[in-house]
Amino acid sequence: MSAPIIAIDAMGGDFGPRNIVQASLACLTATPSLHLVLVGQAPLIEELVSGHEAVDRSRLRVIHASEAIAMDERPSQALRGKPDSSMRVALELVASGQAQACVSAGNTGALMALSRFVLKTLPGIDRPAMIAAIPTRSGHCQLLDLGANVDCSAEALYQFAVMGSVLAEILGVATPRVALLNVGTEDIKGNQQVKRAAGLLQSASGLNYIGYVEGDGLYRGEADVVVCDGFVGNVLLKSSEGLATMIAARIETLFQRNLLSRAVGALALPLLKRLQTDLAPARHNGASLLGLQGVVVKSHGSASVSGFQSAIQRAIVESGENLPQRLRGRLETVFQGGRT
Repeated sequence: MSAPIIAIDAMGGDFGPRNIVQASLACLTATPSLHLVLVGQAPLIEELVSGHEAVDRSRLRVIHASEAIAMDERPSQALRGKPDSSMRVALELVASGQAQACVSAGNTGALMALSRFVLKTLPGIDRPAMIAAIPTRSGHCQLLDLGANVDCSAEALYQFAVMGSVLAEILGVATPRVALLNVGTEDIKGNQQVKRAAGLLQSASGLNYIGYVEGDGLYRGEADVVVCDGFVGNVLLKSSEGLATMIAARIETLFQRNLLSRAVGALALPLLKRLQTDLAPARHNGASLLGLQGVVVKSHGSASVSGFQSAIQRAIVESGENLPQRLRGRLETVFQGGRT
């Protein structure tokens, strides 16, 4: 599988282009066939690139964009008032076929609004959804929506389930188990949207819907794809990241209390480092915007260099697997076979 051309919004995120440029150059080194387009304030980007003498400029382009979207900017302002923003120019490269994917750490609301406007949604999809991998006891679970859609209808949850199942298949799960996140596993539990979505999923053709799953069941690995609205998903994601960070800090503190605990800590250090790596938010950084006619990956605004690299790697995989085209074909099959 040859690596695609990825357009990078170099001005998005909390730290500006420094981390983004460094992560992009690291990905170029790690993937010899990769081509990147850095979009943003060209003089600043070129200055950052010039500090890395070993860069293969034949695989790196810099495109100037005169505007940048602030992290607290209203999506409507970004959509109407900044036609030359780095985010929009990067998305337009995907729409025109000059790039196969876009990666941005910028304003989530603006990215969603611009992606829908520039790339459009796939047939049968009302709203794109954000999806990312959550670590579980047995591996990973794909969780969506993560905040793109705070209020969701039953039909939207149904569409999210279909898209999440297709992505899980692309990532190597033969028959993904799809579940709705709920406050209980019994049929009588849940709000009206979740109950109606369950009815739609039970009649879906070619979808391995297994019913409801609770939060603890998600982490036990009871499902491969877990569906919820964006309000619940975002709270769950942020809580998970905070819990992982807190546990790591508490363990480190415990092992520093006295000489004996430091000795025990030294013995356990290799296992603790491995656990910390497995649970580190940076390793799982990069949420896909599913349902668009193009690949778009949203990175955390505060992502480290390694975290932004993870987001780029996700874009490489999804564009290489032609995710939008595969989604289109699968959506047609499922919608025609299981629901009209």
